Amino acid sequence: MADVAEKTTNGNGDGGREEIKVEGEVKEGGGGGMGVGGGGGKTRLVDLRSDTLTCPSAGMKKAMVEAILGDDVLGEDPTVNALQERMAQLLGKESGVFVPSGTMANLIAVLIHCDRRGCEVFVGDNCHIFLWEQGGVAQFGGVHPKSLKTLPDGTFSLTELRQAVRRDNVHFPRPALVCVENTHNMEGGKVLPLSWLDELAVTCRELGLALHMDGARLLNASVCLGVSPERIVRHFDSVSVCLSKGLGAPVGSVLVSSAQFIERAKRLRKGLGGGMRQSGVLAAAGLYSLQHVYPRLSQDHQHVQIIAKAVNECVGGAVTCDPGGAHTNILMLTCDPACVTPDQFCLRMETVEEGEEEAVGERVSCRMISINGTTVRLVTHNDISSDDVDALVKKLVYVINSLSGSQR
Repeated sequence: MADVAEKTTNGNGDGGREEIKVEGEVKEGGGGGMGVGGGGGKTRLVDLRSDTLTCPSAGMKKAMVEAILGDDVLGEDPTVNALQERMAQLLGKESGVFVPSGTMANLIAVLIHCDRRGCEVFVGDNCHIFLWEQGGVAQFGGVHPKSLKTLPDGTFSLTELRQAVRRDNVHFPRPALVCVENTHNMEGGKVLPLSWLDELAVTCRELGLALHMDGARLLNASVCLGVSPERIVRHFDSVSVCLSKGLGAPVGSVLVSSAQFIERAKRLRKGLGGGMRQSGVLAAAGLYSLQHVYPRLSQDHQHVQIIAKAVNECVGGAVTCDPGGAHTNILMLTCDPACVTPDQFCLRMETVEEGEEEAVGERVSCRMISINGTTVRLVTHNDISSDDVDALVKKLVYVINSLSGSQR
């Protein structure tokens, strides 16, 4: 009988800790590791749906428990202040503000740059602000989003941008801001080229437009390029960085900009319900991640390349990928619908079928996300070990070759 790992939420008051349930037995969640399967067999769960799945390590939890706290709304939480200063320094900006989420950080930035209803923000049509943030810039700010065609490398045409900026006319919204995403999630973790960012900055200055970067995974881009985060965002007026993705903290983002901009951001944060009082307990996790997790992000990138190489060595073409296009910790797999749809592939990878353990060497249940009619996304992260990757590769090769009718 095939087994599928199930995730349940612990309701015993321990803060919503997630648990993995495999055929009746439970283990703590976090992305990778061993659970106990039916009939006493151990099942390794490798959860690659997102890098938001990470759980705080013992060291991070210790830092959170021992954090010195104060009232952050009054500016008196020393741990929050330290995080804000550290992130601003890292990105070469004057000041920063800690907020609950990247969505809030991006919304605050847009609302400050577009300070009147009827302003226009230019975004790629495949970016997170445009697709995955509930249209908040329009919903809460009366800001009109103008989408530009996202190119395969995560950029958009600067010629198209110039053509999209309309002249001053009572019929048109007021052009105010350009937003980019780096790395680019929906384009498979692509790192935006520095030369393009520099050219974009020149274009925006000529057009009188401000620049904001959704840098949810900015530090992955920094590691990939081998340059400082400051170099990447040098020409940007504001930048948001997420702490709860590759950096492995449980919650929060930091928005950085000029001191004047951040004072306005703090006021907006309060109005949006983001004043968190003794939030140093969360900021401590962010500080820990910058010191201990940031230096190891390259391992996540290496894990993606190992997985991509294995997929490409499979025969038959049921599932393929582009290793060269996988810059960081995100890998897009392309399914041939004639062999398997993305939904079918995700279910098959999560299922342990009879006889599979002998071929793979152990019971492995892997979780991924179906993106569209041909694409599956997987994301490596801090909670995925090299052993997890080795097990995943064996499972992938077995499943893909079986789907292609080439299992030997």
